[in-house]
Amino acid sequence: MLHGCKTGDAKITKGYRLKAQHVIHTVGPVWNGGSLGEDDLLVSCYRRSIELCQKHGLASVAFPAISTGIYRFPADRAAGIAVKAVVDALDAAPAVTRVIFCCFSDASGRLHDEALAPFGRPCA
Repeated sequence: MLHGCKTGDAKITKGYRLKAQHVIHTVGPVWNGGSLGEDDLLVSCYRRSIELCQKHGLASVAFPAISTGIYRFPADRAAGIAVKAVVDALDAAPAVTRVIFCCFSDASGRLHDEALAPFGRPCA
């Protein structure tokens, strides 16, 4: 059992009947205007997830746009935070060789592409 997960933290389980061997569960922040540490909590979601990948020897991970749905985190802000947090975390995670930002809309995909551009990262 996961026994809950605090906002900004992440936990890992087996993938069971999924094609993925593992599932990383993270709790993103609810947007309350940006003055309650929402940015830092979102960074922590991505950082902790990458740390779990490294700890468990996972070579790839796919991320949705955490907190941008019913938690109302501004999508443009979230994309920039997500990309920078992942790029920064990868320095300490040599096992992780592939990161996918799984965008469920063209608009989200464009925002992630724009956020990736300064890092010279390829977008598919």
